[in-house]
Amino acid sequence: MPAAALGLLGAFVYGSADFLGGVAARRIGPLRTTAVGAVAGLALLLLALPLVGGAWSAAALGWGALSGLVGTVAVALLYACLAIGPMSILSPLTALVSALVPLTWGLLGGDRFEPVGYVAIGLALVAVVLVGFVPEKGAVRPRPRALGMAVAAGAMIGVFLILIDQTPDDSGVVPLIANRVANAAVMWTVVAIAVARARRPVPVAAGDLPAVGLPDQLRGGMRLEPRGAGIAAGGGVLDATANLLILIALRLGDLATVSVLTALYPAGTILLAAVVLRERVAPVQWVGLVLAIVAAALLALS
Repeated sequence: MPAAALGLLGAFVYGSADFLGGVAARRIGPLRTTAVGAVAGLALLLLALPLVGGAWSAAALGWGALSGLVGTVAVALLYACLAIGPMSILSPLTALVSALVPLTWGLLGGDRFEPVGYVAIGLALVAVVLVGFVPEKGAVRPRPRALGMAVAAGAMIGVFLILIDQTPDDSGVVPLIANRVANAAVMWTVVAIAVARARRPVPVAAGDLPAVGLPDQLRGGMRLEPRGAGIAAGGGVLDATANLLILIALRLGDLATVSVLTALYPAGTILLAAVVLRERVAPVQWVGLVLAIVAAALLALS
């Protein structure tokens, strides 16, 4: 099934986009990284429009814009929960929920598999957890607030896939363009508000030393450093490419299959971190990667 191959490829491209986003966020901050990435992704989709095409309609624009707003909430919740930690628990939990929500929706909507397909789905869900598992020494039990945000982030990612799946078959990349416009509008508004707040003068109480300026960390990274912006743009291009691959996969296949394979996106991040940053891949993650490939092969045969 081409949809299975495209879904797995889309997951790896998503993971690669997350890797670049993480590198860029260290330079220009997560808000600017997301905002720059949204514009870069929009530019790619506009360039692809004459080649891929797509019918403009209220349904395509509406579902696309709504998916963009949901995606923005998903990213915000994901960053927030991972900042609290521990990532070793919250990351695979988010990925698992992001698979279960659209999987359940797809099965309720009539998606069905051969027996081997259900085995493959089970293997893929196990792979999602194993791939996203990052062993941490002395990891503490996650707080209820962090667990709630992780579940909510995964649910929002799942809802994003459901919304994209609702777009008309003849809409091409139009829904993704609407998605990026909505995402970019929200993120740049947030960045503008953050910059305005950071530039407000800090009141000094009597007897205190005068404030000569806020540290760059507190100012939210006021400078849009060129190298960081370039990396963020690259991440945005990859993210838009992944969205396009997933959209095509949904057109060719079913929501249940594509959503489970898309949840394997941490694999791309892990592999790039191992190659570029020389980070160690845990044995349990290698097992997850092998299971992911096996599951994708079984789904292609089902």
